[in-house]
Amino acid sequence: MAQDGDSLSGVAGRYASALYDLATENHAADDVAAALDRFKTLLDGSDDLKRMVKSPVFSAKEQLEALEPVLNKGQISGIAANFIRLVAAKRRLFVISDMIAAYRRLHDKAKGLVRADVTIAGPLKPDHEVALRETLAGVTGGKTIDLNVTTDPSIIGGLIVKIGSRMVDASVRTKLNSIRTRMKEVG
Repeated sequence: MAQDGDSLSGVAGRYASALYDLATENHAADDVAAALDRFKTLLDGSDDLKRMVKSPVFSAKEQLEALEPVLNKGQISGIAANFIRLVAAKRRLFVISDMIAAYRRLHDKAKGLVRADVTIAGPLKPDHEVALRETLAGVTGGKTIDLNVTTDPSIIGGLIVKIGSRMVDASVRTKLNSIRTRMKEVG
């Protein structure tokens, strides 16, 4: 059975680990990852679906019935669809997002992929993106970097990088706040 330390403890981790083992045995780990990503996108985009997933008011049967059109819309079938149905039948749908995240971590680790969330003040030029990927690859021991870049003008300049549980905040906003705090301590 696949293991990933403390990040896979609990119900979500056990379900994700079992799913990953099954998907790997059937040479479908990439397909399952893509299908789970589509489901997560549908979930994140629908307040009604979020309510149905989180609410204990709905029975397993009602959740299963409500899921079918969602699975069809997302073209989710096979192992991933059966997994989502099983989770609903076992009354564990409220942790499906955590299960998907845990599966994604297992899948990424197996592929040597590291996800990095980067926040910058303005658009990132292509040559800067290449340099950032190379720098992050060096920090992660040469792993492939899946870069998710968002812009936030409020950071003024610099960047904020989050890789897993590590975060480096080199934004101008944070530096200015630090200087402001130090000046208050002096005065």
